[in-house]
Amino acid sequence: MQSCKAAPSNPQGAGTNTEQVYSESENFVVTENSLGNDQSVEVEDSGSGDNSELDPEASQIIPGLPDDIALFCLARVPRRHHVLLKCVSRKWRDLVSGEEWYSYRKKHDLQESWIYALGRDKSEQLCYYVLDPTQLKRGWKPILGLPHRCIRRKGVGFEVLGKKLFLFGGCGWIEDATNEVYCYDAAMNKWNQATSLVVPRCYCVSEVLDEKIYAIGGIGPNSNNLPSWETYNTETTSWTLHENPNIFPDIEDSIVLGGKIYIRGVSSLLPSLVSAFVYEPSSSTWQPAASELVSGWYGPAVVVDGTLYVLDQSSGTRLMMWQNDIREWVAVGRLSPLLTKPPCRLVAVGNNIFIIGKGLSTVVFNVENARNMDGVLVSTSIPKSISDDDVISCKAITI
Repeated sequence: MQSCKAAPSNPQGAGTNTEQVYSESENFVVTENSLGNDQSVEVEDSGSGDNSELDPEASQIIPGLPDDIALFCLARVPRRHHVLLKCVSRKWRDLVSGEEWYSYRKKHDLQESWIYALGRDKSEQLCYYVLDPTQLKRGWKPILGLPHRCIRRKGVGFEVLGKKLFLFGGCGWIEDATNEVYCYDAAMNKWNQATSLVVPRCYCVSEVLDEKIYAIGGIGPNSNNLPSWETYNTETTSWTLHENPNIFPDIEDSIVLGGKIYIRGVSSLLPSLVSAFVYEPSSSTWQPAASELVSGWYGPAVVVDGTLYVLDQSSGTRLMMWQNDIREWVAVGRLSPLLTKPPCRLVAVGNNIFIIGKGLSTVVFNVENARNMDGVLVSTSIPKSISDDDVISCKAITI
């Protein structure tokens, strides 16, 4: 049987706003803190057996209730409390961490998106954070337990598929490009090693299209450019290699727009020259992207409800929108320099764009209720993080 006990409170009152989420160990003895609760919860599994043979009700999720009714009730508990549900019993832990729970919440539109950020601290180590958009005042929380082998790598790929996040590739000062892949299950709060890439890659870009991860371009062993991409199939848990000469070196950004993947790079010889290609999945071909779209794609991009937004960071921070009907870029407005700390990354949750900069400075802008005051966008910011980390990439995981 599992036991749940509250950790001793801090008599000095310090640290009450720095709850941490810890990755699970292989023997499932772990300390986890709820993002919505100021008390830490210690979860211990003593390994005792199941007594369902002695008591038929013990096999039910909630004794006395049919399992479908129990799932109907429990699946409506907000995500920030799921860590506490896992403390109740081993059966509840397995339920909340399992595919049935994930599928049920998805089918009944009960899912919630949390934002995960990959950063680099002053010691040049990778760090990992999570933000619950429904609890903005609590700010970002660190997640410990990044795989030790990759914490000093650069150029690591970072992508989300379903409830899992993938770290792949990367390289270091004395380490050539690698094909290692690690997978973080957000429901189980646990890291595992996954199927390796076909080709070692560093500084590749990635996107998800048609339930497959695309790892595109990058640098291979001995700093060779890779005019290729790979797709990851969750059903076969394998990567498939594809090659195309239009996959150019130094890809800086990528997006999925209108069921197609776009990649963008800037020439090192002529910074004003933007190169961009678009991938057509029906023919598996890469072709030059429309020059009108490329002309305004000079910064991090995000797609919200089929509309492309770009953050122009060339002079302050200004949000631009691509209007596909008239084939033009339109300025949405600029952001207060007091709130943003470039270089920034973008991620969307619903109609909200989260603009995340150095030190996890975060501004939230709702595209549906866009308003300007003297040319400055009306937005919301969250409490400043105590870190000064550089943000490499941000993704949302929906459970």
